[in-house]
Amino acid sequence: MALRAAGSIWSSPIRPLSNVDGSDLRSQHCRFGYDWDFSKSPRRECCCLAVLAQRATTPVEDDKPFTPLVESSGAIDKVEDTESSVLHKDINLLPKPLSATDLSSSVDDGTKVRVAYQGIAGAYSEVAALKAYPKCETVPCEHFEAAFKAVELWLVDKAVLPIENSVGGSIHRNYDLLLRHRLHIVGEVQMAVNHCLLGLPGVQKEELKSVLSHPQALSHCEMTLSNLGVVSLGTDDTAGAAQMVATGGLRDTGAIASARAAEIYGLDILAEKIQDDDVVTRFLILAREPIISRTDQPYKTSIVFTLEEGPGVLFKALAVFALRNINLSKIESRPQRNRPLRVVDDSNKRSAKYFDYLFYIDFEASMAEPRAQNALAQLQEFARFLRVLGCYPIDTVV
Repeated sequence: MALRAAGSIWSSPIRPLSNVDGSDLRSQHCRFGYDWDFSKSPRRECCCLAVLAQRATTPVEDDKPFTPLVESSGAIDKVEDTESSVLHKDINLLPKPLSATDLSSSVDDGTKVRVAYQGIAGAYSEVAALKAYPKCETVPCEHFEAAFKAVELWLVDKAVLPIENSVGGSIHRNYDLLLRHRLHIVGEVQMAVNHCLLGLPGVQKEELKSVLSHPQALSHCEMTLSNLGVVSLGTDDTAGAAQMVATGGLRDTGAIASARAAEIYGLDILAEKIQDDDVVTRFLILAREPIISRTDQPYKTSIVFTLEEGPGVLFKALAVFALRNINLSKIESRPQRNRPLRVVDDSNKRSAKYFDYLFYIDFEASMAEPRAQNALAQLQEFARFLRVLGCYPIDTVV
């Protein structure tokens, strides 16, 4: 279904947001993200990188200052007289300017924050959103791209989406969407997945003949399902499987989903932690604006770049981090969609062609550190395109 106006969405029962077809939304995006084309800039060590923290406070281009309606002169005079009489009563009642101490000590508990996720209520992505913002309002979306667009269209404040799994690997779709959309990574959530076998109240697991869940969740629990002797049936998501069992009254069918899904849909937990191996999923928190990089705690920076062709170019690109003792925690390559093949020799009729790649890298350093700024400044010598996707605190609690 199409994304609707905010009023109609929040006044009706919550349903997953779907993709928006049609118009190009780039004009509505936040345009102060770190997009650099270094091929046209001078080769210097730290030319524009030192101002990254300042750029993070640049307002969104599309923001329009609110202009109140013009009141009559008599009403204005009356208001001014009232304000002047109040102002001189007690100056201590006036709000005080925030200091650096106030900013550093403030805690964002997620109150009144809307967070989009892919799936329906009870999905693991919703559990991750509640881990990041315990008091937030979660908003389900039908697809990953719908969650991106929900943030861009100001329907929600943030989105929490999976990016990699310790068993299944990277979620390539979200890597591609990170480049297509102008959102910023402002945090991460690492969550240990607890697969639960769910059934209708009063049903024993020995009575089950089939089990529903997402194919990846089913693959995580192959040994358990094999021992039970049940038939595995794939669904779109884990929470959807729990909903199907509950609404269909399927007494001979179970579901693999989260403990939260059991609570929401009124199912019994027949068994917990039924996965064959420990499963940890890493989620990214996306927002319209980046956060200001700091050095008071461990930070991670995510970038994407392309390289000029030549022997050892990738080695040289990665060496800029090793030379500065910066640890790389993640490397992912994706073929460029708009330029998947590159011709090696135009003069040869049987020219060899090969993939042109984008490289996604996570490195453990803050953009507020000179070593990170200098590493990216040197990387420009090899990169045809470089974009900082976000700089954010490392989540150390699983």
